[in-house]
Amino acid sequence: MLKSKGDNKLTEFEEKILSLLVKINQKLDMLLSINSSINNEARSESIPSEQGYVKPSAVVERQEEAEKALERPPIEGRRVCPDCGGTEFRTEEDKSQVLFQQGGMKIFAKRYICKKCGAET
Repeated sequence: MLKSKGDNKLTEFEEKILSLLVKINQKLDMLLSINSSINNEARSESIPSEQGYVKPSAVVERQEEAEKALERPPIEGRRVCPDCGGTEFRTEEDKSQVLFQQGGMKIFAKRYICKKCGAET
C-alpha cells in the first residue's frame, strides 16, 4: 500500500514536470518563430547588391545609425542639438537681434550653443 501512494505522488510529480516541459517547448517554438520572422525581415530590408554581396561600409553605416538611435532617444519639449544630440546648452545674447527697447534698455534675442560640440541652434 505504501508503495502505491509513493507511486501516485511520483506520477503527480512527473505530470507536473511534463506539463512544465510542454510549456517550455511552446515558448521556445514561439521564440524561434519570432527570431525567424525577424531574420526574414532583415533579409528583405538588406541593401540590394550584386550576387548577394553586401558592402562592409553599408553594414557599418546601419550599425552606426542603430547606435545613434539608441544614444539619443527623442525628447519632447527640450532643445536637442542637431549635430550630436546633446541637450545641454549655454545661452548668449545675440546682439544682432533686438527684441524690445524701452527707455534706452535693449532686450536681445538669445543664442543657444551646445556644450558638447559647440554647434549653434
